[in-house]
Amino acid sequence: MKVTLRPAEQADFDFCFHAKRDAIRPHIASRWGWDEDFQLRFHRQRWSEKPWFIIVAEAQAVGTVSIQWSDTHLQFGEFYLLGAFQRRGIGTRVLQSVLQEADAKRLPAKLEYLKWNPVGSLYKRHGFIVIEETEIHYLLVRQPVSPNPSVKGTGLRPAPYVER
Repeated sequence: MKVTLRPAEQADFDFCFHAKRDAIRPHIASRWGWDEDFQLRFHRQRWSEKPWFIIVAEAQAVGTVSIQWSDTHLQFGEFYLLGAFQRRGIGTRVLQSVLQEADAKRLPAKLEYLKWNPVGSLYKRHGFIVIEETEIHYLLVRQPVSPNPSVKGTGLRPAPYVER
């Protein structure tokens, strides 16, 4: 399955909220219920703060991710796959590709997730370790690893971020 990333555009705002709702609503609703207005305001805030990418599989938008590079680390977040596309290896391919780039740049990768979200197993399989926790989140880091030339990469690279 061909998986690519493309920069999100303003026209993608609704799709990105839909992907978030589809992926994380059960985890939020199990603790607090789902307040659509609050979640939309929160999404709008995050949308304006971060570079978002659309995950495309076989020419279909299937999810979102935010990839922020700094001089000190990669911040990975807003990683939402539509339910119909979860557990098909798409998330693994996206994560592996971004981590390969972080390794090439010799930068650690950081992320956070809700403690009760099962996505944690994906992150731990890829070398992330918990460095801190809040009441509701685990904060993780993965240190860069030396490239192994015998391991072929996915070839998935996000396009440069363009201001919306």
